[in-house]
Amino acid sequence: MLDREYLSRLGQFDVVYSWGVLHHTGSMWEALANVAPLVKPEGRLFIAIYNKQQFISAFWIFVKRLYNRSWPIARHFLSYGYFLFFAAELFAADVLRGRNPTLRYNGVGSRGMSVYWDVVDWIGGWPFEVATPEEIFHYFRKREFALTKLVTCGGKHGCNEFVFIANTGAK
Repeated sequence: MLDREYLSRLGQFDVVYSWGVLHHTGSMWEALANVAPLVKPEGRLFIAIYNKQQFISAFWIFVKRLYNRSWPIARHFLSYGYFLFFAAELFAADVLRGRNPTLRYNGVGSRGMSVYWDVVDWIGGWPFEVATPEEIFHYFRKREFALTKLVTCGGKHGCNEFVFIANTGAK
């Protein structure tokens, strides 16, 4: 998404879909700028971008940098430490919701990987950038995209989900 020359050869499309990817490019705003010309007039752009949280986002940036800059043995301890923390949290949530807590750990979860590898994927997911819903909305509005659907993660961690329609004259 950062190679403009390559992208310029692709043409334009009725639907451009990038779910939870552009914030991992190391240059999210450039990647967002590069996807806009791929959408035909009146076409749809579907994106999901990590939600910006005042203090928690800075914490996760620190953790992800630390993990990726660490020696393999340190990454091993970090991944197991975070796995134990998240496993305990998810176990308690399952019990409180009346679900069988062992089902989550019996193989593959909803993301297609075990809970352990899901945690490793999360703490190792670098680069990592974030934006508020308003920042994304205003960014695309300036580029004549109109927001047609927004699902926020309610101020929590996770992705805000956007659907835009292109070239509406919105400014």
